[in-house]
Amino acid sequence: MTHPFLDLPPLTAERFAAIEDRVARLLGTRQDVLITQGEALLPLEGAIRAAAGPGTVALNVITGPYGQTFGDWLRDCGATVHDIAVPFHTAVTAGQVREAFAAHPEIDFVSLVHAEAATGNTNPVAEIGEVVRERGALFYLDAVASVGAEPVLPDAWGVDLCVIGAQKAMGGPAGVSAISVSERAWARMRANPGAPRRSYLSLLDWKERWTDAGRRALPHAPAQLEMLALEACLERIESVGLETVMARHRSAALATRAGAVALGGGLEPYVHEAADAAPVATTLRVPSDVVASEVVARALRSDPALPLAAGGGTLSREMIRVNHYGADAAPGAVRGSLAALGAALAESGLSVDVASAGRAVDAAWA
Repeated sequence: MTHPFLDLPPLTAERFAAIEDRVARLLGTRQDVLITQGEALLPLEGAIRAAAGPGTVALNVITGPYGQTFGDWLRDCGATVHDIAVPFHTAVTAGQVREAFAAHPEIDFVSLVHAEAATGNTNPVAEIGEVVRERGALFYLDAVASVGAEPVLPDAWGVDLCVIGAQKAMGGPAGVSAISVSERAWARMRANPGAPRRSYLSLLDWKERWTDAGRRALPHAPAQLEMLALEACLERIESVGLETVMARHRSAALATRAGAVALGGGLEPYVHEAADAAPVATTLRVPSDVVASEVVARALRSDPALPLAAGGGTLSREMIRVNHYGADAAPGAVRGSLAALGAALAESGLSVDVASAGRAVDAAWA
């Protein structure tokens, strides 16, 4: 018995390279682009371990849990790390980055998350990139959540290592990711004796065996289903236009924020300023006498497929996350999420107005 997902011809090197080229066009980059065969943590960790070592002095920006992870990896590599940690209800500023350079002029590596889906904030990468470029530091960016929802422009922003994943705003698979790498970053990796080699984390192995070899023979068997899914989601973005996809995510964020305020029940936007709010997820703060994870659990009883989650770790008590990315960046998903949250809050005896929330969603979307 044949099966369309199993009985597939091998993915050729030519087709693999063509998908990489489509990713490069999505990012508007002339840098090398590698598609990595795993979830985005693979190139995120691989890039830090390749480019950082005992001589590295890093500025690590923490606006959510991934920034904390990057600092741990940098320290594990032997780098000296200076953290900028800002409250999760806001974003870092270019001025704060400039002040960090003034205090530590030896900084030669900057790590930043563009949009933190876990905390609902987004950072001004273009402005920060100007500061990093002035100082000549290597710039590492996690754009996994932001790509497809807001501009991601490695060349224009001076980003040397830009990691993306397809599973959020791109609406694609989780099991494959990509990274764009500047010539400066490759030089830093080659000069690092601790850079992974003969390892699944090794970007240098892929560079030498794949990119520099003319992309004629794949070093490893590709994750075929994930590659085909990535190709399909790139085709879908190209067919409607990236600007249209980004506009849909902006509308979803504005509509969710407006709808949550109109819903009432003591809900407040977790990220104070709309300009700092990520277009992929809206985080909401619950009243102090309400447990966010319990509200989410009650809301999901009505429809387990709703894109709702409680905050992670200690945030599970106070934060609700509405994930409006990919297919869920749509009016129906936003309205359904807020209606379910309204019903759950009403169970706790709180006063809500679901009809007003729905009208606010429609008005903001329009």
